[in-house]
Amino acid sequence: MTAGQLDPAFAATARLQIAAVLAQVDSGEFSRLREITGVSDSVLSKHLSALVEAGYVTLSKSALAGRQRTWASLTKPGRAAFTGHVAALQAMVAAAGAAGAAG
Repeated sequence: MTAGQLDPAFAATARLQIAAVLAQVDSGEFSRLREITGVSDSVLSKHLSALVEAGYVTLSKSALAGRQRTWASLTKPGRAAFTGHVAALQAMVAAAGAAGAAG
């Protein structure tokens, strides 16, 4: 995805939220992402799978306190796509503001 273009991979609000969280950290734990997005485990899994399929997220598993945990991380292409998507959104907001000021 070219910088400054809307990316359909982030069209779903939960995917945009996931990317926004992961852009700020090295990795995010599944349960924390579920809390932030407010979706069920199965819905979060589907959104993460879509981002993995796009090449934007990687998943890893590790044991913590005797329980298997799933961690998600943005890939380098995922960070670039998210940055481009945010830039496109910002340009849309700026254009709307300019149109409103002119009218």
